[in-house]
Formats: sequence, C-alpha cells, structure tokens
Amino acid sequence: MCDPRTELTANFQVPGAKLIEMHPATYIAQGGCHDATAVVALTHDPRLDDLTLLEAVMTSAFYIGAMGSRRTSEKRLERVRRIGKLDDELVERIHAPIGLNLGSKTPAEIALAVMSDIVRVSNGIVKGAL
Repeated sequence: MCDPRTELTANFQVPGAKLIEMHPATYIAQGGCHDATAVVALTHDPRLDDLTLLEAVMTSAFYIGAMGSRRTSEKRLERVRRIGKLDDELVERIHAPIGLNLGSKTPAEIALAVMSDIVRVSNGIVKGAL
C-alpha cells in the first residue's frame, strides 16, 4: 500500500502488507512498478488518483484501475487524457470503474469484485468471456 496521508495510515496493520508512505505517483515514477504489478487507485481524491494513473500507464503494470462510479470514471478518464495528453491506447489500459460488476454493496464485496477483476486480467481472460 502506498499512501502519503499519515492521518489515515498511522494505524495501518495488515499482516504481510507493506506500507510505503509517499505519493503513489512518486513511487511509480521511481520505478515502483513492473509487469507483475497491479495499480489500484482507491482514494477518490483526484490529486492522488489522477497523478497515479498518469504515471502507471507509462509502466508495464499488468493492471491499472480506479475506484468510482461510472460517471466519476468517465470524468476521470477524460481528465487524465487531457492533462497527460494520452492517446486512446494508454487510456484504455485504465480499468474504470474498477472491478467486476457483482452488484457489490459492502466493502468486503467491493474488495472481492476488485480482486476478481485483477485475477481475470492476470489470467488473460477478456471481460465478458466465459
């Protein structure tokens, strides 16, 4: 997990997980991604998420996604396209809204939907294919 907001990460305790206390875009720009990396922007803060996505699309990360509603995602993708002067190929690397549509409502269900989509992409399964 990569987050510079110490007010939110001060009590971070997840066994086996590492906390990197810096802006995710900075971490990515410093070489923090490789072809086995899934970048998942979950803050709902464009100052964090948009910059993270802009850096992530320039890497070999196999999965890049951002949390948000369909409308929020459309606005975000247009914003990163414009700000980053990204072509369609780079923008299409971003999964937004993130996750499989499982009708998720609870945080646990949303996490399952996100992880399911990451596994789907990792296994080379096209969305909607059986």
